[in-house]
Amino acid sequence: MRKETVKTDVTVVGGGLAGVCAAIAAARLGQKVALVNNRPVLGGNSSSEVRVWVCGATSHGIHRYARETGIMGELFVENQYRNKDGNPYLWDMVVLEAVQAEPNIQLFLNTDVHEAEADEEAGGGRRIRSVTGWMMGSERSIRFESPVYLDCTGDGLVGFLAGAKYRLGREAREEFNEEWAPEVPDDITLGSTLLFYTKDAGHPVKFIPPAMAIDVTQTSITENRIIRSGDNGCAYWWIEFGGEQDTVHDNEAIRDELWSIIYGIWGYIKNSGKFDAGNMTLEWVGSLPGKREYRRFVGDYILNQNDILAQREFTDRIGFGGWSIDLHPPQGVYATESGSKHMYSDGSYHIPFRSLYSVNVNNLLMAGRDISASHVAFGTTRVMATCAVIGEAAGTGAALCAAKGITPRELHAGHLQELQQTMLRQDASVLGLRNEDVADLALRAAVSASSERSRFAVEESAFTVLLETDIGITVPADPLLDGIELLVDAGEAAELTVELWETGRPENYVPHALVQTASASVSAGERQWVKLALHWQPETPRNAFLIVKANAAIALHMADQPASGMLAYWKRDKPVVSRDFGENQPAQPLVLWDKKKFDHTAPCIRLAGPTQAFAADKAVDGYLRPYGGPHFWSSEQLVPGRPEWLELSWSTPVAIREVHITFNDDVNEDLINLHHHITPFDILPTLVKDYRIEAYTGGEWTMVAEVQDNHKRKHVHTLSEAVTTDRLRFVVLSTNGSGYAEIIEVRAYA
Repeated sequence: MRKETVKTDVTVVGGGLAGVCAAIAAARLGQKVALVNNRPVLGGNSSSEVRVWVCGATSHGIHRYARETGIMGELFVENQYRNKDGNPYLWDMVVLEAVQAEPNIQLFLNTDVHEAEADEEAGGGRRIRSVTGWMMGSERSIRFESPVYLDCTGDGLVGFLAGAKYRLGREAREEFNEEWAPEVPDDITLGSTLLFYTKDAGHPVKFIPPAMAIDVTQTSITENRIIRSGDNGCAYWWIEFGGEQDTVHDNEAIRDELWSIIYGIWGYIKNSGKFDAGNMTLEWVGSLPGKREYRRFVGDYILNQNDILAQREFTDRIGFGGWSIDLHPPQGVYATESGSKHMYSDGSYHIPFRSLYSVNVNNLLMAGRDISASHVAFGTTRVMATCAVIGEAAGTGAALCAAKGITPRELHAGHLQELQQTMLRQDASVLGLRNEDVADLALRAAVSASSERSRFAVEESAFTVLLETDIGITVPADPLLDGIELLVDAGEAAELTVELWETGRPENYVPHALVQTASASVSAGERQWVKLALHWQPETPRNAFLIVKANAAIALHMADQPASGMLAYWKRDKPVVSRDFGENQPAQPLVLWDKKKFDHTAPCIRLAGPTQAFAADKAVDGYLRPYGGPHFWSSEQLVPGRPEWLELSWSTPVAIREVHITFNDDVNEDLINLHHHITPFDILPTLVKDYRIEAYTGGEWTMVAEVQDNHKRKHVHTLSEAVTTDRLRFVVLSTNGSGYAEIIEVRAYA
């Protein structure tokens, strides 16, 4: 046996998206990282071995402006560029190459960690000294030593071996006063799933079920689950089993049962005569169960249901989520009730750093589905893009701990602002925090631009929508909303009524409190701009939620292009009803106001007065994503041959060595890694395509950086040598389709 010892600053065990993002985050901060994974590919449940699509805060487009940024955002955007159709093997490569691009990461695939050396510390708590793994196929026993460890294994194996406190199963309702928790605690978890892919072979294909296949007609599956011949992959997420068993120790038996269910379902599709499946054949069947739940470590804070639904604004927030609290029946596929029930908060919720480190193992952080959360709260934090956001935060924390020689608890107590500001500098997925980096020279600069989009109007109509139900529109009120005009048709004389609501929290996009109502008479006729006297000046810039009231005599004109800074919503006729809630249907305004129907469109509207929502100084206002407003600079409509620019100027010259620029990649657009849906473009149209950075030196503008054919959200330009200047200009030459030049943030460092 070959024995080795690997010494690094940080050891990350687990190569799912949480572990990948943790390792990349720590490596980019200059720390040497060992990334250890027990599978031959990275990506965990999203990899080609399991093929679960990556869900996150967007909740498949239900939440607004919620797609993740930071490292997970990079993976989404890169996969969209290279793999729009969602080939799982190409997704593997996107993830692998993101890791291989970091010289500070040593990657160990096929390495199963099975030992941890930990001991008690004099000051209290335990400390991990090493973990040891066996590299399959290479007969190498590898000992990993570092001052900081991250458990991103999902099942929580490293922390368990090290003696970390953890929970398994469901807490009692009274512990956190959680409505969805059971009356008494138990050891029930969410089950595991296997998936399958099918294809049309172009000729008749028979199917003889293997002996293990169950007869699904003798179960409740055919009555309580949706089975279609053309579905495959995650459409069968409900093939779930093992919630009443031990999903780790009974993993092999659970896999066998899942195989028997899959082949039983496929036999039913092929041989029952109820489906058009004569030419269909199985292309791929998973063999590695995708686990949902096992150990959850105890941290300094246990996230719970009330935190999620109240969107508790933790002072130590390091990320956000938005997937529903999504819980499944213990019997899984054999349950007579629906396969899941969902509860949404009104907007994205926040995750505290205290839930990312162990309460009793002093040098252990965790990321992914094993963080410190109750079973109910885990129902939303468990999805992979949220796990990735948590991974970036934990990896950033680990890097700072390793560099400073402190514990995560000490980092929280004495260096929380540094942690959060470091994450913002990385474009991480954090809501409501602003850039206060004292080293950022841009925060001390005056900002100007070639033009600003001060008039907000969408005037080119492509189609109309009859006001059979209320339609919602969110627009910025910055500094105020002083009247609107809507383009409508009227089949007869009618009254157009619009309500103005405020959204409550700046991260929310649902009506919260009525501010004002305005009405106007409309005569019969087409293409009429109708003025509505709505006036609102909030204390700080906010989004206004306009409700255009239903009136079947009126049709609203719509453009066939989206408008940055505005969204539209279709109000459902009635709340979504689920039998799992019984008579107590929860109010879920996020679901009631459906934005997906109007994605890639925009209502024809004019704001009466000028807006400051897209002013040049928005590029240095500290916010990296929509939060009570768009928070980016936008030029006026682009004119061919006339570049638009954003300029920083200082009263005295500064020496600049590093420049950051973040472009608008429309985080309202729901991207996916596999095949849930296909977004129609390879590159997000709002992204700047060609640009250059210029410094004013020696009485003239000198180019210091240039990029062509950009498809990324953020670039960091490290100049070959420092440039001393009192003016720095970002010149936009073209976009990837948008009619406006849009920049979210610029930074400059000595």
